[in-house]
Amino acid sequence: MKKILSLITAFVIVIAFLVISGAIYTIDETQQVVITQFGEPIGKPITKAGLHFKMPFIQQANYFDKRILEWDGNPNQIPTKDKKYIWVDTTARWKIVNALKFLQSVSSETGAHARLDDIIDSATRDFVTSHNLVEAVRDTNRIIEENALREEDEFSDQVAGELEEIEIGRDTLTRGILREASKIVPQYGIELVDVRIKRINYVSEVQQKVFDRMISERKRAAEQYRSEGQGKKAEIEGRMGKDLKQIRSEAYRVAEEIKGKADAEATNIYADAYNRDPEFYAFLKTLDTYKNTVDKDSTLILTTDSEYLTYLKKTQ
Repeated sequence: MKKILSLITAFVIVIAFLVISGAIYTIDETQQVVITQFGEPIGKPITKAGLHFKMPFIQQANYFDKRILEWDGNPNQIPTKDKKYIWVDTTARWKIVNALKFLQSVSSETGAHARLDDIIDSATRDFVTSHNLVEAVRDTNRIIEENALREEDEFSDQVAGELEEIEIGRDTLTRGILREASKIVPQYGIELVDVRIKRINYVSEVQQKVFDRMISERKRAAEQYRSEGQGKKAEIEGRMGKDLKQIRSEAYRVAEEIKGKADAEATNIYADAYNRDPEFYAFLKTLDTYKNTVDKDSTLILTTDSEYLTYLKKTQ
């Protein structure tokens, strides 16, 4: 029993010594290791996860990431082919595919970032300066194509005419930057996975002019809409006035017809009443005349045979 305990103790001591001395090291699924002896690489990179051994004290395990890593460059001022100065902010994703070459060339991720700064910025500058600004901004001519289909919209046609058509577009431009940079990075044990333009902006000297132009274009568009609105308003008011005159004319015609029918009916009634008793009708009309022409302040000078006095004479 004591012998077994002694063996276990000795084994634990040996393991502890190996761990403390660095003879044992582990690699997880996200890592790869290059062993160096007195600073010089020995053997090929170790990419298999698990427990590994090395010579203690004289050998060192250098860990590198196997995952896709991020690179985020600083914005650069670049002139485009059409002489527009812009700030271009790019980002990229990369990974270490040859840890041994990576260690020998750039040593660490910090050194790799420095190399990527030079390589990607240079490729970006080459492609941006050889193309117009619109190529770095838009991917398609969809806006122009959609506006071209709206033949009835004059403003849309005007906007479409002001837009510049692209030949390659932003996506193809970034693919070109990726392709160009990918030719250089393999010498550092690096593979570029993707490159994208994160942001584009005008330099401060040009930015205010661009804003002023945008404001001017928006004001012009607003004036165009106002002008079209005023035209529609005048058209609606003209149509309304015409309809109103037509309605009034029709109403006047109908009213006159009704009045005419009423007058005709009244005339028929009067005529019928007169025909039934002409003498009584003449008597009523004469009384109406007396009422409307003679009052207490009126003075009449008439002959004795005047028809006006006919009924007055008969009352005596």
